[in-house]
Amino acid sequence: MTTQPAPSPAAHRDWRATAAACTTVLLWASAFVSIRSAGEAYSPGALALGRLLAGSLALGVLLVVRREGLPSRAAWPGIVWSGLLWFGLYMVVLNWGEQQVDAGTAAMVVNIGPLLIALLGARMLGEGLPRRLLAGMAVSFAGAAVVGLSMSGDGGASVLGVALCLLAAVAYATGVVRQKPALRHGSALQITAFGCLVGTVACLPFSGALISDAADAPLSATLNMVYLGLFPTALAFTTWAYALARTTAGRMGATTYAVPALVVLMSWLVLDEVPAPLTVGGGLLCLAGVAVSRMGPQTGLTRKDPAPPVEGRRHDAEHREAGRP
Repeated sequence: MTTQPAPSPAAHRDWRATAAACTTVLLWASAFVSIRSAGEAYSPGALALGRLLAGSLALGVLLVVRREGLPSRAAWPGIVWSGLLWFGLYMVVLNWGEQQVDAGTAAMVVNIGPLLIALLGARMLGEGLPRRLLAGMAVSFAGAAVVGLSMSGDGGASVLGVALCLLAAVAYATGVVRQKPALRHGSALQITAFGCLVGTVACLPFSGALISDAADAPLSATLNMVYLGLFPTALAFTTWAYALARTTAGRMGATTYAVPALVVLMSWLVLDEVPAPLTVGGGLLCLAGVAVSRMGPQTGLTRKDPAPPVEGRRHDAEHREAGRP
């Protein structure tokens, strides 16, 4: 009678990281649908602050329930940078930019972000640029451009709107690269919760606008804002950090190219917006590029490796007893 070998700890980590990445991508895609509703009643800064307040409250409760305290001092530079750039600046300027340009143009410009993540990761984190990753990102970016062109309206894009979307892409990419080193010194929940809190504090100047907008906003818009805080922010950013700690920033950035394809599908199912054949083709290209970029061995782990097997520990003990290094 034969027995099947037990799966290795690395296999478990890979499965969980992949599931976390998929959760993030799915929830971030749903955010675009919710922003359409909430953005009609809330100004960019007010929407960002309301979303961050809901996210910070949910993450704070989780920290208390799980009894996770403050991360170590070494994690705070990454927390502050990611909080200011990604949770704060990115959310405000993206909301503002999408009011100035059509959704297609915004999608094309913001999708420069994953490319910047790969380049910054190679420069600042010492991550490589494998050919498979670059090829997959090129395919996905082409797909995102096709989706963007097919969704572009006739009104054109303002210079201000394009600049805001470009600033959002830079803030997003820099925030991700700054966040990754912090994950060596704290859990995904800690890094996300305190990063979200930093972004909330940075957005407090919009408190007056949030109070004013909330007084006049329909209930559906407010519920969408709360949804954005609880799921695409609190949950999705935590699962993102969990997956980011177990792979490279470049590979995680490439994974987000699945978002445009999912947005097209969700808009079709939820908003009854039937996509054009060109849009469907672009979405399939995005997914194909993600599949290519995710192939190959996992590298860039930031979490500690599991303890060595018993045999290895016994061998080390024998060396210590003999006075050998």
